[in-house]
Amino acid sequence: MEEHGAVRSGGEAGMSPVGSSGPESDPAIRVLVVDDHQTFADLLALALDGQPALTCVGRARTAEDALRLVDELRPDVVLMDVGLPDLDGISATERIHRRHPDVRVVVLTARTEPALLGQAMAAGAVGFLAKDGALNDVLHALRAAHHGTTTVSAHLLAGLLATAPAPAPEAAAPGGLTGREYEVLRLMSQGRDVRAIARALGMTPHTCRGHVKRLLSKLDAHSQLEAVAIATRRGMLPPSGSA
Repeated sequence: MEEHGAVRSGGEAGMSPVGSSGPESDPAIRVLVVDDHQTFADLLALALDGQPALTCVGRARTAEDALRLVDELRPDVVLMDVGLPDLDGISATERIHRRHPDVRVVVLTARTEPALLGQAMAAGAVGFLAKDGALNDVLHALRAAHHGTTTVSAHLLAGLLATAPAPAPEAAAPGGLTGREYEVLRLMSQGRDVRAIARALGMTPHTCRGHVKRLLSKLDAHSQLEAVAIATRRGMLPPSGSA
């Protein structure tokens, strides 16, 4: 599991489709920025368009604008704020994931409580960053999301690990999982999503989702990230969260 920070916010918001032009921008990762602070969104758009492998294809200030632009623009990655004026970013993430499962969502927020992190991952987000880090971490997270890797701010992941339920004595060993479920858990701990895990293990995404559902039930977890945190706390995975 990769661990990174995020970017400091500022300004006010607006919504308008934007993007780079020219054939050289075609291979770039297409990002939709969702934030109700226009200055912050504008600065992020400029930063993205200044990168050789990233481009901002649109900006939205509300969840409804974001959902409409995802339908219209089909971005590769959505950079999602939580505090939106109409619908919270977690609910918007869930709707995007349900309607467009191939669109990756990275949540960027000033709210950093572990419970919100778990909710974001349960909604389908593949990244969760705090707005008090570096711009380079945001750029890294967007690239990682496009390639199927989960990115979480280090101190947020530490907070989730600290709040993971303590194990019952009989649950301290991985014996409750099948060998296949443990392989899925190990790859989850490396930040891989269902499709990447399925490819690595030579199974269909549908079969992989079945393994994920069963191991979440066995670990009493509500998201893949929470499952990794619980498994790490129980000694089933190395403390680093990767096998």
